[in-house]
Amino acid sequence: MAEATTAVSPLRRRMIDDMSLRNLSPATQRSYLHAVAKFSRYFGRSPDRLGLEDVRAFQVYLVSQGISWPALNQTVCALRFFYGVTLDRAEIPERIVYARTPRKLPAILSADEVVRFLEAVPSLKARTALTTAYAAGLRASEAVSLKVADIDSDRMVIQVRHGKGAKDRTVMLSSQLLGILRTYWRLARPEDWLFPGRGDKPIDVQVLHAACRSATKAAGLVKRVSVHTLRHSFATHLLESGTDIRIIQVLLGHNNLSTTARYTHVATSTIARTQSPLDRLTLEVVPPA
Repeated sequence: MAEATTAVSPLRRRMIDDMSLRNLSPATQRSYLHAVAKFSRYFGRSPDRLGLEDVRAFQVYLVSQGISWPALNQTVCALRFFYGVTLDRAEIPERIVYARTPRKLPAILSADEVVRFLEAVPSLKARTALTTAYAAGLRASEAVSLKVADIDSDRMVIQVRHGKGAKDRTVMLSSQLLGILRTYWRLARPEDWLFPGRGDKPIDVQVLHAACRSATKAAGLVKRVSVHTLRHSFATHLLESGTDIRIIQVLLGHNNLSTTARYTHVATSTIARTQSPLDRLTLEVVPPA
């Protein structure tokens, strides 16, 4: 499915159109196209001439190369879409198996670590964007896509538009964040995008990822910190402060409560406050003589 320098093959164009009709995000479209093109290059044949056994062999190859489980499952999603939608071969997708991803607890920063991390970001724009991500529990793509008009200081909310699954949601606007954003606005004067990049585009998410790496090192943190780490920390800190988990679910934009519930495994202060059933008993430690 390799693309010529100036032309797009009819098969690739059909897949692009299929993804656009289903409103897949640009990032997802790029990921799917990359995965199918890699599949095609591995065998040196057009992917519409490859079958289920070829898919299986390609998965075995990827595992042997040490691909991460999330990346492997992203490839599975791409191939399931390609065969099921673009090629209309409905019998194949359900037979392309997902990898069983090991469930790991997310890394969480303490409140002090959040301060150390954010204060180690030297760029005003990146620091403000990362502070916003933590204060509102935003994904990296959601933070960079904010517009000035999305900050509603009258109602003290932030409008998050086209989040994961193309869903909009509303999150709280911290009074402290509002002060930070006003200072940032006076200095940077953004007009449309809150965090503008080059041309008429928002700042690239890779800028935030690079800022996270440098700030982690500058702050002397041993944990790996990403924008998503700030989102995890936001959820965990809310849970530890007593916020109802269903409210956290809405703020994060999770479809299923079970996704949000994993933060109960890392909310240490909540765990510490939970009473053991032993505390309801009267028990003598030393046996009677």
